[in-house]
Amino acid sequence: MLKTNVMRLLDNAQIEYRMYEYSVEDGLLDALSIARKIGEASEQVFKTLVTVGASKEHFVFVIPAGCELDLKKAARVSGQKSIEMIPMKQLLPLTGYIHGGCSPVGMKKPFRTFIDETAILYDYICVSGGKVGTNVAIHPERLADFVGAEFVDLIKE
Repeated sequence: MLKTNVMRLLDNAQIEYRMYEYSVEDGLLDALSIARKIGEASEQVFKTLVTVGASKEHFVFVIPAGCELDLKKAARVSGQKSIEMIPMKQLLPLTGYIHGGCSPVGMKKPFRTFIDETAILYDYICVSGGKVGTNVAIHPERLADFVGAEFVDLIKE
């Protein structure tokens, strides 16, 4: 398999990761399906969500596969009056990634990033490898340091 930009960036930073490839032929690209495909617990497979705040500033939230982003918590931690998901058609021009392949690593420009605090419970979490059909397992604190993320409570109870 060819390395993705995410993998090249992690290699250059000498950050250890494990790469996963999975089939997308069935069209199932949601994080829970990916967890099943790569044989990892859904609590350790995280999805990357890109949002826009009331100020028009963009933010990235990384949350467990089976969870929903609490927009009130997201607004509070980002200092915004409100937060909403960006329209899918804006994802590629904004981040350089398509839906199903959006990684917190290697976006076109850095955005303030928040990772759900449950990530610190694990030796590694899995995030998109930057291309549909790839995932990388990485130590959560190494990921947070690399992308400048904070660990906060983000998910709906």
